Amino acid sequence: MTSPGSTGFDVAALRAQFPSLASGIAHFDGPGGTQTPRPVADAITATLTGPLSNRGRGAASEVNAESAVAAFRQAYGDLLGVPARGIVHGRSATQLTFDFSRAIAKQWRPGDEVVVSRLDHDANVRPWVRAAEATGAVVRWIDIDPATAEIDPASVEAAITERTRLVAVTAASNLLGTKPSVRAIADAAHAVGALVYVDGVHYTAHQFVDVPALGADLFVCSPYKFLGPHCGVLAADPELLETLHPDKLVPSTDVVPERFELGTLPYEILAGATAAVDFLAGIAPGGGATRRERLRASLHAVEEHELRLRGLLEDGLAALGADVVVHSRAADRTPTLLVTLPGRKTWDAYEFLLGRDVLAPAGSFYAYEPFRRLNLDDEHALRLGLAPYNDDTEVARVLDGLAAFLAR
Repeated sequence: MTSPGSTGFDVAALRAQFPSLASGIAHFDGPGGTQTPRPVADAITATLTGPLSNRGRGAASEVNAESAVAAFRQAYGDLLGVPARGIVHGRSATQLTFDFSRAIAKQWRPGDEVVVSRLDHDANVRPWVRAAEATGAVVRWIDIDPATAEIDPASVEAAITERTRLVAVTAASNLLGTKPSVRAIADAAHAVGALVYVDGVHYTAHQFVDVPALGADLFVCSPYKFLGPHCGVLAADPELLETLHPDKLVPSTDVVPERFELGTLPYEILAGATAAVDFLAGIAPGGGATRRERLRASLHAVEEHELRLRGLLEDGLAALGADVVVHSRAADRTPTLLVTLPGRKTWDAYEFLLGRDVLAPAGSFYAYEPFRRLNLDDEHALRLGLAPYNDDTEVARVLDGLAAFLAR
């Protein structure tokens, strides 16, 4: 295992806090959802078993619900670099994007233009395409170069015009790991008065996030991708949220950010999501006085650890020769590798690895546009995604398993 001194944190000690890792499964499925540490589960249990009621300031059970909401907003404000009033809870990033696409599209008119990218997960494509169809707006596309897995800068320049009202782009591809220059795209969008909606689901799992520095007007992420429970979070400037008016029930509040959260909030899930932020902040000891400072130190340590493991994976895959093709080639990318095996089916490799207790899924992973753009011979591809709890031994296991599969 990695030694504490080489990464800034003790990987063995970190792994000990994940009960599920006792199963012996080597998890390379982090981009689809990570394993959960015990403190997150404990926070959910403690909140759910209460006392717990609807929000209020009278009984202890009401105060507990109120406190869970406030703590959640502050935690995700610290994680993402926005005010607590700019944090919106949702069931998922997909649900939030659909909801906000409808609210934002109320301001569009026929002939307005919306820009989406062929690098994105479909959750940051189809909601905008559907909203454009409903309003008569025109959809323009940012393209990628399959040979490099990078966004084509010329297509960015061509796609953004004086008619552009919104640009939707990922901060990191869940399929290829590519991290495009979001700031440059945002600057081009803002120059024509357009909003920028950033899918940060994959990015937030691997980077210290600064939403204003990215140039994102609205930024969405999913705590279950970084050790938390299943839900979604949207971050924005509260002043921007004040300009958006979602469809809602008459008696429900019109206060920001609550007016975007339809129905009673899942207080126990909020508590678990808050605990995930605190867990992340505690990975690298002595990281700073504030939670945001500790998050910066911990996530930089995680990034160093994951990129070192990615290097081991890449070296091992290269040693397997022409039997393996790695499609994750961008200069700046996450520790996620998309792999095909010429002449073989990656689904067969996925099933073979399962027999060795190695979970490396095969699929297209809802990344409909980039997967089509790659024009692969296989209907699936193998995705090897790293998380903070992966270690050297697990990397060796997946490489040994692929070598055994190829030798059959």
